[in-house]
Order: sequence, then structure tokens, then C-alpha cells
Amino acid sequence: MRDTPAKSTSTLASPVLPLPDKPSIAVLPFANMSGDAEQEYFVDGMVEEIITALSRIRSLFVIARNSTLTFKGKAADVIQVARELGVRYVLEGSVRKAGSRVRITGQLIDATTGAHLWADHFDGSLEDVFELQDKVAISVAGVIEPALQAAEIRRSSDRPTSDLTAYDLYLRALANWPWTAREQMAKALDLFEQAIARDPHFAPALAHAAVCHARRRLDGYTEDPQTTQRQAARLAEQALALAGDDPGVPANVALVLEDDGDAEISSAIGLIDRSLALNPSSARACFISGMLRVMAGEYDKAIEHSQTCLRLGPRGPVGVPLYVMGLAHFFSHRFSEAADQLALSVRAYPGWPLPLRALAACYAHMGRLEDALAVIEQLRAVGPVMASPEINRYRRAEDRELLSSGLRLALGEA
Repeated sequence: MRDTPAKSTSTLASPVLPLPDKPSIAVLPFANMSGDAEQEYFVDGMVEEIITALSRIRSLFVIARNSTLTFKGKAADVIQVARELGVRYVLEGSVRKAGSRVRITGQLIDATTGAHLWADHFDGSLEDVFELQDKVAISVAGVIEPALQAAEIRRSSDRPTSDLTAYDLYLRALANWPWTAREQMAKALDLFEQAIARDPHFAPALAHAAVCHARRRLDGYTEDPQTTQRQAARLAEQALALAGDDPGVPANVALVLEDDGDAEISSAIGLIDRSLALNPSSARACFISGMLRVMAGEYDKAIEHSQTCLRLGPRGPVGVPLYVMGLAHFFSHRFSEAADQLALSVRAYPGWPLPLRALAACYAHMGRLEDALAVIEQLRAVGPVMASPEINRYRRAEDRELLSSGLRLALGEA
């Protein structure tokens, strides 16, 4: 079953978000008209590909998929949705998959007036699925701002694989994101590996598989951290060599490279900057950038990039950027602010070890030892308390000591 971030959205309740200073759009979840609930992942994947194509247009502000996904299955008022997300335009539609045929229907609405600006449908075979995605994205871009060069999407829209079964496996794996529990990650990794077995040159699948291995190491889910890290590095290297202009691949590779040591973190920051240059509207890349800045000791910049992530995905999985901001406050010795952010992250993802470790250490340094011990007990149920791969990835020795000493205090050690 897919996890949804809805339980954490209340932390970002806001009356009205101001419109960005450039054309802004949210792509709502498309309706599944196939009559088969098992095709939901396919419909969601189609929407994600359209969002990605639109995000490549630098003069567009595009809301992340994880925020718009919270409206899935709801009879949403388009004008109210736009007010909540802070956008001018909303794209809604449906996907009908029958056998080897696909029909994508879409309509574009100016939410400031309620006017329908454009509506159309596109039919084709599964072999043409990527071309259909391009057609929708190009048509929407042309209506929003005629001056945009819609051909930029077509030029930079790489086809990730020609194997449709591999693509199907890839979409199934992404349906479980953000993989905060051990079982979720194992399932996603298995699906990515199946996709790679069918197409060894499928760069996005390679990059995501690398992230799964790196996360298993950091979360403490592997008995051989060194071998797991080598697997992650090997897959990341292959993905980067095949990435082309895909902005998601360098972002994921950056997340894999954030190992201990200055050279690795510097290389990872270079990759995430490259990803953001290719796709400035990526909420995920902004989160990764924030995480890397924490590890580099650039706390204010980490908070800034995490806040940008939240703005691009105001209804997305907020537990992830809140964790990054909590870490930035923690390492800056702003323990009260850190505890607030980390507690919200833990509430959103109670099975994720990383914010649990940080929160336990934070409570311990605040003298809240009973609260720290309670978090430690929660942590023991999902992963090890002391995970050296996670602690060692921070560039500053004082940061590593602050986290490890806090955990020792929480455990009752001197």
C-alpha cells in the first residue's frame, strides 16, 4: 500500500500563499479511467513524468508531485487548491489504459479567474507513451506563456528506457517513496533491480537503486556497511555515466556520495548544484541540497534550501525537509528549535531512524533525559541506536561529537 504524506500536512497550514513572480502551475492527480485499481501507479507515474517535463522549463514554477498527490481521490475545488498551493494555473485530467492503448485527457484552468484555457486529449499506444507525455507538457506550456520555447521540453526530455516492462517496474517502486521503513525500502530496491535486469542502461532506476543501498547503510539496515556502500557507489557511477540531461540522476547520485570526507561532500554539492541548474523546481533536489549543506556545516543555507523544498511541495512529505532543518538547528546549538522540527519529522515518519537519533540526542543535551530515553526505546524498534556511517558523514568533528555524545547521554552513559 502506498504511504501518503497527508498526516503531516497540518504542520504547514497556511491561509493563502503568494503567487511566485513567474508563471506557476500545479498538476493535480489524474483520474484513473481504466476501471482497474491496480493501474493507479501507472496513472501516478504518467502525472510525474508530465510534472518533470514542465519542471525543465526554467521560467515555470512547478509544484512537486508529492504535494499535489494529497488531493488524490478528492473532489477538489480548483480555485481553493490553487490558493493552498500558491499557483496561478492548475492542470487536471485523466488517463485511460486499455490493453496496449492509452488516452490522456487534460484541461488547464486559470485559477485566478476560473477560466478554462485549454482542453485536449491524446491517444496512442504504450510504445508512444513518452511522446504522449511530451505532447501534454508542450501544449500546457504554450498556453501559459506563448513566449516559452516549448521545444525545450522535447529537446531535453530523455527517454529513460525503451523497455516498457522495466518502466512499469520503475513506476511500481516509486509508488512506495519515501521508503522510510525497512520493508518499503526492500520492496522498492527489489523492483528497481528487476527493472535494471531488463535494461542495464536505465539511468533513473540505477540511481534510485543506489540511493536504496546508501539508505540501508545509513539507517543501519545492513550487516556489511562497506559492501553495501560499494554497491551504492557502483550503481551511482553507472547511472551518472548514462544520465544525459536527466536532472534527477545527479540529485540521487549526490545523495549517495555524501560519505565522510571533504572531497566526497564537495563532489556531491557540485552534483546537486548541477541538478538544480537543470531543474530549479525540484523539491527533492532542494531537500538533498539542504541535507548536503548540513553535512558541510552550512546551516543557514541548509535551512534556506529546505524552506524552498517546502514551498515547492507545500503538501508533500514534510517530515523529510523538517528533519534537515532540525539537524541544522541542532548543530547550531539551537536545541529548542531543533526539537520542535525533529519531533514533527518523527511524527510524520515514526519508523525512520535518522530523525529519531537526532531527536534523542537533542533531548539529552537539553536535559530532557526521560524524553530522550522514550525516543531511544522507539528507535530500538526500528534500527540501531548508534550508527557510525550516519555519524561519520558530517564534515565537522564537533558535529559528530555533538550527535554521538547526545546519544550516549540518552543511553545513560557518562
